[in-house]
Amino acid sequence: MKIIIAGAGEVGFHLAKLLSFESQDITLIDTNRESLAYADTHLDIRVVRGDATSISVLKDSKVDNTDLVIAVTSSETTNITVCVLSKQLGAKRTIARISNTEFIDNKDEVGFTKFGIDELISPESLAANEIELLLNQSAFNDTYQFEEGALTMIGLSLSRTAVFVGKTVKEVGQLYPELKYVPIAIQRYGTQYTLIPRGDTQFKEGDQVYFITTEAGVEHIYKLTGKVRQEIKNVMILGGSNIGRKTARDLCKSSFNVKLIENDKNKAFEIADDIPSCLVINGDGRNVELLQEESIQEMDAFISVTGNSETNIMSCLVAKSKGVKKAIALVENMDYFQLSHSIGIDTLINKKLLAANNIFRYVRKGEVVAMTKLNNMNAELLEFIVSPTSKVCNMIIKEIDFPRSAVIGGVVRNGEGIIALGDFKIASGDRIVVCCLPQSITKVEKLFV
Repeated sequence: MKIIIAGAGEVGFHLAKLLSFESQDITLIDTNRESLAYADTHLDIRVVRGDATSISVLKDSKVDNTDLVIAVTSSETTNITVCVLSKQLGAKRTIARISNTEFIDNKDEVGFTKFGIDELISPESLAANEIELLLNQSAFNDTYQFEEGALTMIGLSLSRTAVFVGKTVKEVGQLYPELKYVPIAIQRYGTQYTLIPRGDTQFKEGDQVYFITTEAGVEHIYKLTGKVRQEIKNVMILGGSNIGRKTARDLCKSSFNVKLIENDKNKAFEIADDIPSCLVINGDGRNVELLQEESIQEMDAFISVTGNSETNIMSCLVAKSKGVKKAIALVENMDYFQLSHSIGIDTLINKKLLAANNIFRYVRKGEVVAMTKLNNMNAELLEFIVSPTSKVCNMIIKEIDFPRSAVIGGVVRNGEGIIALGDFKIASGDRIVVCCLPQSITKVEKLFV
């Protein structure tokens, strides 16, 4: 697949890195000589120095023969312009990164596809949505919804008291036949090895386990893993960035009690005017005395989304030491992901990863409608729509030649989530959620083409 990425910033470089690992034909365009030099020496891609809104630069990048143009510069105006020009010059599909979420809220009304923009993504909006979902599933450290909750992916760490511990997948299934779930991935405590569980796979203490379940199944998993659904009502947000502001606005609309701390006086007043139901405090959130004065010990959740990853991590650790149930930190450095559970922070989120997950589904073969990478694990979750010509159409699951490093997590049929076992027959129009390791992605894609 031939892909042009406009913008060699954090999101652009991360995307180029992930896509180049898959041997895609990548061209990276940017005006910054240093960013391009770094990308050129570290990745197997072509770099073009110049303004991506220049027609001659786009032609030099062979835009007329391109499958996908992804515009992820820091300027949304530039991104929109790049996509419009690229489509007119012959690009098959375009994606623009934007920061103004109004564009996404009104995209059907405005009709961006008429201008030549096939998809809009906002990393800030994705991060705010992720935070709200994590607060709603408070006992879990990772979560993702398919088809508005028809199926839910939840990730959690197994404690010693969980009834799963010491039993195999098959044994748990026999003990609790009413339980609607499928374990899709396990990472053993203290390792970086991702395992796709089978019937004889044993659950162990400290395992990071991912399940696919229905709405009703979430409650069962709470009980069996010993997790407690905690009522989250009082939330403190550190940082009035775009993510902090959108999170505060969304949580206030959902009737949470929100306090937001912002160091910049003008920005603090601006946020207070913009979100009247949010209590905005002007001060330095790194000051532990200030946090105590603002009753951090009475908060159910603490969310740190300043522009500094280290500040976010340290302030979350302070919050956890004061008895806060849930701490979420925004980090830019991907390496910090490996530390999240060992240092005691519930969840780390990363804008680059969220944006890349959202864009990746356009690179996959077959009709992929949703995709997410499991946090800190070498596995992908893909949602395919079964077409009448798909190889799996009208087949029974146990008869499909499915790779061992992949598993069907569930099926959404007519809006209803189904935990599909071996005797289930797949039909045209079904939405199939598959978890797979990198080595099996190509084989899985071929089944759904």
